Amino acid sequence: MGSRGDGGIFLNCNQERISVGVHKKLEAVKEQLAGVRLVLVRPKYGENVGAAARVAHNMGIRQLVVVADELPEQAAMAKLATHHAKELIDGLLQVPTLAEAVAPCSWVVGTTARQGRRRFFLENPRHMVEDLLPKLAHNRVALVFGPENQGLSNSEIELCNATVTIPTADFASLNLAQAVGVICYELFGTLMATTGKPPATPTLASSRVLAALYDELEESLRAIGYLKETDLGQWRHNLSHFFNRIGLRAREVKYIRGICRQVRWLAAGRPDREDS
Repeated sequence: MGSRGDGGIFLNCNQERISVGVHKKLEAVKEQLAGVRLVLVRPKYGENVGAAARVAHNMGIRQLVVVADELPEQAAMAKLATHHAKELIDGLLQVPTLAEAVAPCSWVVGTTARQGRRRFFLENPRHMVEDLLPKLAHNRVALVFGPENQGLSNSEIELCNATVTIPTADFASLNLAQAVGVICYELFGTLMATTGKPPATPTLASSRVLAALYDELEESLRAIGYLKETDLGQWRHNLSHFFNRIGLRAREVKYIRGICRQVRWLAAGRPDREDS
């Protein structure tokens, strides 16, 4: 009896240590996910928003942004979210465009099942997460999901640094909440299984800063006659895709914008250097 009792005490102590260890790990993972936002673009059904909020909340995501002119029915969203994710529904941010939704973010991941000439470098969820982990420490991140019936448009994909597609055995399209669940679980599960901290990527330029850079580059290239009106759309697509993929740091953007100012200064017939 004594040995069984001792074993029971020992087991209980081990369980307590494990429980404390898991709790500490969960808190650390939640902290790593603090800068991650779930972005739903023009969702059609409140039930899908609620279900997506619930699964995201279960995986440690605490920010929800909905891109829409008008939100789906509040009651439908709240019903599927349940009381566990009610805070996400109550505190969701509504904006009219994806550009506004991701403006403060330095790394934007778009989900898509479609392929085409303007949709390059599709990753699977595991590889995407491996690439994402070092960026979590110093960068705000957006996980973007398109409307249920058509997904993200080409112009919306251009706002993304990376694109991810969920492999399936048959029909490529998943329910919105299912897709959110797969991506969020992959991120949460990988963080829970990771020991130590991955090398941190420095702070990258935000989507808002990059948009201003593209405008300035366009203005500068127009000033020297490099850009034609017919080339503008494809040029901007190629350039944004290149810069989004490599991830520019804020100070690197500053250097490029300084060069642009000098180009415009010289193009205007003023050979003296403009002060930066």
